Amino acid sequence: MAAVDIVQAYVAALPGETRRLGHAEWGLTLPPASAGGHALDMSLRIEQELLRAQAFALPAQEGVEPWLLLHWNRQTRIVRLACTRSGDIWVHGDLPVAAVDEKTVDRLLGLVVEGAIAVRSYAASASSASSA
Repeated sequence: MAAVDIVQAYVAALPGETRRLGHAEWGLTLPPASAGGHALDMSLRIEQELLRAQAFALPAQEGVEPWLLLHWNRQTRIVRLACTRSGDIWVHGDLPVAAVDEKTVDRLLGLVVEGAIAVRSYAASASSASSA
Protein backbone atom coordinates (compact mmCIF):
# COMPACT_ATOMS: atom_id res chain seq x y z
CA MET A 1 0.00 0.00 0.00
CA ALA A 2 1.28 3.49 -0.85
CA ALA A 3 2.30 5.81 1.99
CA VAL A 4 -0.39 8.32 0.96
CA ASP A 5 -3.06 5.64 1.37
CA ILE A 6 -1.68 4.51 4.75
CA VAL A 7 -1.67 8.06 6.11
CA GLN A 8 -5.13 8.78 4.68
CA ALA A 9 -6.59 5.68 6.31
CA TYR A 10 -4.93 6.52 9.63
CA VAL A 11 -6.06 10.16 9.66
CA ALA A 12 -9.59 9.27 8.55
CA ALA A 13 -9.93 6.89 11.51
CA LEU A 14 -8.90 9.51 14.08
CA PRO A 15 -11.55 11.06 16.31
CA GLY A 16 -11.98 14.80 16.24
CA GLU A 17 -11.35 17.31 13.50
CA THR A 18 -9.31 16.08 10.53
CA ARG A 19 -9.08 17.39 7.00
CA ARG A 20 -7.35 16.44 3.78
CA LEU A 21 -5.66 19.55 2.41
CA GLY A 22 -4.18 18.05 -0.75
CA HIS A 23 -3.14 14.77 -2.34
CA ALA A 24 -0.41 14.18 0.25
CA GLU A 25 -1.26 16.73 2.95
CA TRP A 26 -3.54 16.56 5.99
CA GLY A 27 -4.50 18.73 8.95
CA LEU A 28 -5.84 17.71 12.32
CA THR A 29 -6.80 19.46 15.51
CA LEU A 30 -6.55 17.80 18.90
CA PRO A 31 -8.94 18.99 21.60
CA PRO A 32 -7.49 20.77 24.66
CA ALA A 33 -7.92 17.70 26.88
CA SER A 34 -5.56 15.73 24.63
CA ALA A 35 -2.98 18.46 24.12
CA GLY A 36 -1.99 19.97 27.43
CA GLY A 37 -4.92 22.32 27.98
CA HIS A 38 -5.05 24.06 24.59
CA ALA A 39 -6.14 22.78 21.19
CA LEU A 40 -3.22 21.61 19.06
CA ASP A 41 -3.21 22.13 15.30
CA MET A 42 -1.00 19.68 13.44
CA SER A 43 -0.20 18.97 9.82
CA LEU A 44 1.16 15.97 7.95
CA ARG A 45 2.71 16.11 4.51
CA ILE A 46 4.49 13.66 2.27
CA GLU A 47 7.22 15.45 0.36
CA GLN A 48 10.68 14.54 -0.94
CA GLU A 49 10.44 10.94 0.29
CA LEU A 50 9.61 12.04 3.86
CA LEU A 51 6.45 12.05 5.94
CA ARG A 52 6.66 15.35 7.79
CA ALA A 53 4.59 16.31 10.82
CA GLN A 54 4.53 19.67 12.53
CA ALA A 55 2.58 21.41 15.24
CA PHE A 56 2.48 24.96 16.55
CA ALA A 57 3.23 24.43 20.23
CA LEU A 58 3.53 27.88 21.78
CA PRO A 59 3.49 31.55 20.80
CA ALA A 60 6.37 33.74 21.88
CA GLN A 61 5.90 34.93 25.44
CA GLU A 62 7.65 36.50 28.39
CA GLY A 63 9.44 34.11 30.71
CA VAL A 64 10.01 31.41 28.11
CA GLU A 65 13.56 31.14 26.87
CA PRO A 66 13.22 29.48 23.44
CA TRP A 67 16.95 28.83 23.14
CA LEU A 68 16.80 26.61 26.23
CA LEU A 69 14.19 24.49 24.48
CA LEU A 70 16.54 23.89 21.58
CA HIS A 71 18.82 21.95 23.95
CA TRP A 72 15.97 19.48 24.36
CA ASN A 73 16.64 18.36 20.77
CA ARG A 74 19.58 16.32 22.08
CA GLN A 75 17.13 14.16 24.03
CA THR A 76 14.34 13.70 21.49
CA ARG A 77 13.71 10.86 19.08
CA ILE A 78 12.36 11.46 15.57
CA VAL A 79 11.03 14.92 16.53
CA ARG A 80 12.73 18.21 17.27
CA LEU A 81 11.81 21.65 18.50
CA ALA A 82 12.22 24.75 16.39
CA CYS A 83 11.93 28.44 17.13
CA THR A 84 10.94 31.25 14.78
CA ARG A 85 12.71 34.60 14.88
CA SER A 86 9.78 36.00 16.84
CA GLY A 87 10.09 33.25 19.50
CA ASP A 88 7.19 30.98 18.50
CA ILE A 89 7.88 27.31 19.23
CA TRP A 90 7.09 24.51 16.76
CA VAL A 91 7.52 20.75 17.00
CA HIS A 92 8.64 18.95 13.81
CA GLY A 93 9.16 15.31 12.95
CA ASP A 94 10.12 13.32 9.87
CA LEU A 95 10.00 9.69 8.79
CA PRO A 96 11.28 8.15 5.57
CA VAL A 97 8.33 7.24 3.37
CA ALA A 98 9.68 3.69 3.10
CA ALA A 99 9.16 3.26 6.87
CA VAL A 100 5.55 4.48 6.89
CA ASP A 101 2.95 2.12 8.30
CA GLU A 102 0.11 2.64 10.77
CA LYS A 103 2.40 2.07 13.76
CA THR A 104 5.07 4.56 12.64
CA VAL A 105 2.48 7.24 11.79
CA ASP A 106 0.99 6.78 15.26
CA ARG A 107 4.44 7.01 16.85
CA LEU A 108 5.35 10.13 14.88
CA LEU A 109 2.14 11.94 15.82
CA GLY A 110 2.40 10.79 19.43
CA LEU A 111 5.93 12.17 19.73
CA VAL A 112 4.90 15.49 18.17
CA VAL A 113 2.03 15.79 20.66
CA GLU A 114 4.34 14.77 23.52
CA GLY A 115 6.80 17.49 22.48
CA ALA A 116 4.08 20.14 22.32
CA ILE A 117 2.77 19.16 25.76
CA ALA A 118 6.32 19.32 27.19
CA VAL A 119 6.81 22.83 25.77
CA ARG A 120 3.44 23.97 27.13
CA SER A 121 4.22 22.50 30.56
CA TYR A 122 7.59 24.26 30.58
CA ALA A 123 5.88 27.56 29.68
CA ALA A 124 3.28 27.11 32.42
CA SER A 125 5.95 26.44 35.05
CA ALA A 126 8.06 29.38 33.82
CA SER A 127 5.00 31.61 34.03
CA SER A 128 4.23 30.40 37.57
CA ALA A 129 7.82 30.98 38.66
CA SER A 130 7.94 34.52 37.26
CA SER A 131 4.65 35.52 38.90
CA ALA A 132 5.63 34.11 42.30
